[in-house]
Amino acid sequence: MTDTGSLAAGAAPAGCPAHAGAVRLAGLEYQQTPSQLYRALRREHGAVAPVLLDGDIPAWLVLGYSELTYVTSHDELFARDSRRWNQWENIPADWPLLPFVGYQPSVLFTEGEEHRRRAGVITQALEGVDQFELARDCEQIADRLIASFAGSGEAELMSAYAHALPMRAVVQMCGMPHSGTDTQQLVDDLRMSLDAAEGDDPVAAYTRVAERIHQLVREKRERPGPDITSRMLQHPAGLADEEIVQDLISVIAAAQQPTANWICNTLRLLLTDERFALNVSGGRLSVGEALNEVLWLDTPTQNFIGRWAVRDTQLGGRLIRAGDCLVLGLAAANTDPQIWPESHVGAENAAHLSFSNGEHRCPYPAPLLADVMARTAVETLLERLPDLVLAVEPEQLTWRPSIWMRGLTSLPVRFTPVVQ
Repeated sequence: MTDTGSLAAGAAPAGCPAHAGAVRLAGLEYQQTPSQLYRALRREHGAVAPVLLDGDIPAWLVLGYSELTYVTSHDELFARDSRRWNQWENIPADWPLLPFVGYQPSVLFTEGEEHRRRAGVITQALEGVDQFELARDCEQIADRLIASFAGSGEAELMSAYAHALPMRAVVQMCGMPHSGTDTQQLVDDLRMSLDAAEGDDPVAAYTRVAERIHQLVREKRERPGPDITSRMLQHPAGLADEEIVQDLISVIAAAQQPTANWICNTLRLLLTDERFALNVSGGRLSVGEALNEVLWLDTPTQNFIGRWAVRDTQLGGRLIRAGDCLVLGLAAANTDPQIWPESHVGAENAAHLSFSNGEHRCPYPAPLLADVMARTAVETLLERLPDLVLAVEPEQLTWRPSIWMRGLTSLPVRFTPVVQ
């Protein structure tokens, strides 16, 4: 693994902010233990660090808890409309991060009253999801998935369970079939657009996602049902089809992959940390405590791009120029030693930033629905396969090489085969 202290600094493009000592966030080998990078950046730069994105495009990584809270609470200084960016002239048409930053008529990029209007539509559509019905649906999905591998005594849970369950649940909530080639292609394209592996084309994948959601919106205009898409179409705000398409993509993307990684990271913690094993009195730390600890220490969305400075301002002792890009270091902020001076995370404390903060945080009740999916997935698996154990040594587990998402490449397990 590369020593974070020896990571190469890059020469930033002309006209960019002062980025002396900037660290490239692309192609690094630190991904297995990103906390090492965050510690190194804090030591050298403090709470706001100069970094270089793919193609040596300069940005600022906000590492501090209080600084990130400030950025996300002050939209008048750090806004979401990426058209403000002062680096667009340096961005190629095939830049791999375009799905993150390329302006779309989506709730993600709206501001002020328009954002409140769009977020209000999503909130009301999500409020129509009955949490008890969702838990029941997730348990049924979990049972079907577990039945597919229970008889073999072994499974790779990342693909066979953790990714599949929230995918089926969220597309079902939106009014799509929860299985089938069409749905699987949508999920594969979402993964590529949000967390591209080598050889993937994230821009083309995002285009296919938009086409499929356009088709879904057309279907629901003709035949509405008790689903999120139909409720968005029927909302009195009267969003245009294109607006609904973009906002549905945001909803599905936010619900599927982060929840899948939340499930898998929690299972990893339960299977590798002796604190969660049965103790002498027959009790154990709860699944809920494990889910919460993961949000603090292995949050599924590590970094989020981002905010763009509305005018020249100061942040964490840095001069931020108008149009500069700020990457929200959610994982770094959650482990900021200023809030955990003894590196102790309280399992009951839910003040993490894993769902972001401020007006652009995950809209209520999205975090509650994600919790229902993740909790049901973990509890059902442990109930059905009570002697579940890792099939490899814990140190053999590897993380996906991504600075954006925190998830395992695989989670192989074994258990006593169950005859269905």
